[in-house]
Amino acid sequence: MSKRVALYARVSTDGQTTENQLRELRERSSVMGWEVVAEYIDHGISGAKGRDKRPQFDALCRAAVRREFDVVGAWSVDRLGRSLQDLVSFLGEMHSTGVDLYLHQQGLDTTTPAGKAMFQMMGVFAEFERAMISERVKAGQDRARAQGKMIGRPRVSASVHRLVQAAREEGKGIKRIAKELGIGVGTVQRIVRECA
Repeated sequence: MSKRVALYARVSTDGQTTENQLRELRERSSVMGWEVVAEYIDHGISGAKGRDKRPQFDALCRAAVRREFDVVGAWSVDRLGRSLQDLVSFLGEMHSTGVDLYLHQQGLDTTTPAGKAMFQMMGVFAEFERAMISERVKAGQDRARAQGKMIGRPRVSASVHRLVQAAREEGKGIKRIAKELGIGVGTVQRIVRECA
């Protein structure tokens, strides 16, 4: 009897596409004799986000509990998540429901003990890589500050503050003020909050 597989694909930005991930997973499923019964796709969502912020990933997990498929297929471990804790939790949930995991890039299949151990190790490295990227970004910001460069939002002049306050006192809406002054809606909101 062929296994039923659910494919999961994720990209971090809206400018990216999941089509390459899905094409390879569909081809592999065909080779393995698996029947693709569902595809779950999260667009523009970081793997660092929790399950509650990834609607399709959450739907996949709920469907796994209902045993709507036998295997979850993903292109790579980092598509499932970046946090070791989240990855281990996901693996535990799949194991408890009897659903196996296939990771294409790593050639990993959790039907074997070696596959389960390797999955956990890959989670460690994915988390380590994310921490290293974060440290490099922070070091770059620290260096820029030491060189006297401004980091973050540009400061808004006192005259812009006064114009926003005056416009609000006239009863104008935030979007209208932003448009009239040629500044962002977020900037107007921030000024309004600061003046409240």
